[in-house]
Amino acid sequence: MISQTLREARRTEEVLEKLIGKENRPLFHLSPRTGWTNDPNGFSYYQGKYHLFYQYNPYQSHWGPMHWGHAVSEDLLHWEYLPAALAPDEPYDKDGVFSGCAIELPDGRMLLAYTGVLETTDYDGRRNCRQMQCLAVGDGIDFEKYEGNPVITSDMIPEGGSREDFRDPKIFTASDGSYRMLTANRTEPDSSQLLLYRSTDAFHWEFAGVFADNKGRFGRMWECPDFFELDGKGVILVSPQDMLPDGFEYHNGNGSLCLIGSYDPATETFVEETNQAVDYGIDYYAMQTILSPDGRRIMIGWMQNWDTVGIRDEKDPWFGQMSLPRELRIRDGRLFQSPIKELENYRCNKVEYDQVRVQGNGIITSAYSKPEDVTRGLHLPGVSGRCLDLEVVVKRPEGEELFNKFTISLAADEKYHTNISFRPGESIVKIDRKFSGSRRAVIHQRRAQAEMIDDQIRFRIILDRFSMEVFINDGSKVMTATLGTRQSADGIFFSCDKDAILSVTKYELKM
Repeated sequence: MISQTLREARRTEEVLEKLIGKENRPLFHLSPRTGWTNDPNGFSYYQGKYHLFYQYNPYQSHWGPMHWGHAVSEDLLHWEYLPAALAPDEPYDKDGVFSGCAIELPDGRMLLAYTGVLETTDYDGRRNCRQMQCLAVGDGIDFEKYEGNPVITSDMIPEGGSREDFRDPKIFTASDGSYRMLTANRTEPDSSQLLLYRSTDAFHWEFAGVFADNKGRFGRMWECPDFFELDGKGVILVSPQDMLPDGFEYHNGNGSLCLIGSYDPATETFVEETNQAVDYGIDYYAMQTILSPDGRRIMIGWMQNWDTVGIRDEKDPWFGQMSLPRELRIRDGRLFQSPIKELENYRCNKVEYDQVRVQGNGIITSAYSKPEDVTRGLHLPGVSGRCLDLEVVVKRPEGEELFNKFTISLAADEKYHTNISFRPGESIVKIDRKFSGSRRAVIHQRRAQAEMIDDQIRFRIILDRFSMEVFINDGSKVMTATLGTRQSADGIFFSCDKDAILSVTKYELKM
């Protein structure tokens, strides 16, 4: 039976959705039906469609009472909204239905696992928060919360683990058909761990051990854990809070972390071998993955960051969006990412330039340029737009001195632009959106290390109306940022302090 709380949320989203025109949403990135979204939840494939749930406040475009929004897709690019799936309507989750996962049960039902939040106040006014793991079962549209909730309580946390920060269940299936659940848990002082639970039926759980221990290395609390095997390796993904920088690998604040190692399914132990960031840009957090029906490991994340949410306008009817789904692979001990292959089905109006010389020292003498381009860089006719798949290869001219800085300016007009710059002497790629139209002093710059390979560097840039995702050197590094620039700013310019050779392939993306 649908509760009154969920019924009100569904009525609200049906009404408010009509006030948002398609042109005011991303073209192919999922945004909330209305209101606010943060973490992706329950990313899964069920009855022939991809399902994505999401943390959701349908009433306002800022964080509030957490529900689960719901959308489905056949290609991960065209999304259809379904009614809100969960609401905070039980005593054990009255203060929020937080992040979790979804799986299909052997009997064909869909099982949602989520964190229920309950806040209480002591007689002396002190606030207490309890986070517990809960279940709901349904048909892919309507769900009934399990009568045995919560199925994992704070009593099932090992000594030293926080009872307040214990969340984000991720269920996976063991080789014998039984179930495992990873949860994130804060530990004292200021660290975190991933706890493993086991079940034979996905409803009754017991503690199995500590699966991974942060040991104070990568931030404090880890959020939104995921685990899978890929290309012969075990892979853990988490989103750490309050990170300290480490060179150009990790940045301050909230970040993304990938641990790659060996996994022994017989003993259910993971041994870390390497670590790296998942995304090196500004806006990427809380990623989840699935195994697609054709065997691809696909990841999606919240294309935002808790350190940058202040960028929003309170008048906007929606806030927050999901990243482009990405295909993952392990190469040379590192995680590589690429846009899902389905995106190529929507490429059109190809424009291509090969071996164009970008002349340095601020002098634009190319046959393609116009006088007004001198201060902004080289403009190539036909290379502009805000919904694009743009491939750029930059080379050193044979036998000539290497340039110091090459810049691509996107979403540009006479007032606005966002830059991607590359300094080969330092092996640094920087994204800079401080001139993108933001009126807020949130994070606008990030850097990542990337080197030229065979005297060239490759970029694949996916632009949507309100975002850019930059895949460097075939996805060895990815940098993501949201953009609030007015849609009429669609210019693209190339500039360099010394001569460089440029090849560009541009596709419009039409859905």
